[in-house]
Amino acid sequence: MKLSKIISFALAIAATGSAGAAGIGVRAGTNGLGADIGWGIAPTLSARLGYSWLDNYNVDVNTTDVNYSGKLKISSVSGLLDWSPLGPFRITAGITSGDNKVDVTGVPTNAAASAAGSVSGTIKPGKKTAPYLGFGYGNVAGAGVNFYFDIGVIFQGSPKSTLTATCGPTATPAQCSSLQNSVAAEQIALDEKISKYKYYPVASIGITIGF
Repeated sequence: MKLSKIISFALAIAATGSAGAAGIGVRAGTNGLGADIGWGIAPTLSARLGYSWLDNYNVDVNTTDVNYSGKLKISSVSGLLDWSPLGPFRITAGITSGDNKVDVTGVPTNAAASAAGSVSGTIKPGKKTAPYLGFGYGNVAGAGVNFYFDIGVIFQGSPKSTLTATCGPTATPAQCSSLQNSVAAEQIALDEKISKYKYYPVASIGITIGF
């Protein structure tokens, strides 16, 4: 689902509501800094349109042959429904979509291979648009000044990597060729290593202003 469809989805939900409570919220958590706009739809149901941003958070991952240092970057939007059957406690479900990635630079663990150069690339989630399910406390659409938190999971699918090799200035032609030829096998090894990270945990807390 494209970003424009997510925005249209959230706005359509908001339009179905009467002149009920509405509000804005700011938050911080595992998906970075974020902001939400919320609308009341029914006494126990509200909708949210949100944005999350995180830049250059350090992430390291190692395979048998290469040690990687990475920078996690998040830029995503979300369209969520909050159902509150038990007062301020709620169940939340919806979708997220964006350009989330980890830029990685790897150094071979073998000294000879390390002298040949380095490996760099990008790791991205298996799904650019993914479902979200969680629970929390407080509603962005609630009146007054309040706090809210969310705990949940984005079902992002197994991440996939794209790698390229860069030969070092002192590498011989043979070393450079060996490094280039090993990239495809290393990409498979890295994908196997990160395949278990198909769920991205979300934990955030923020403040709302409702009206």
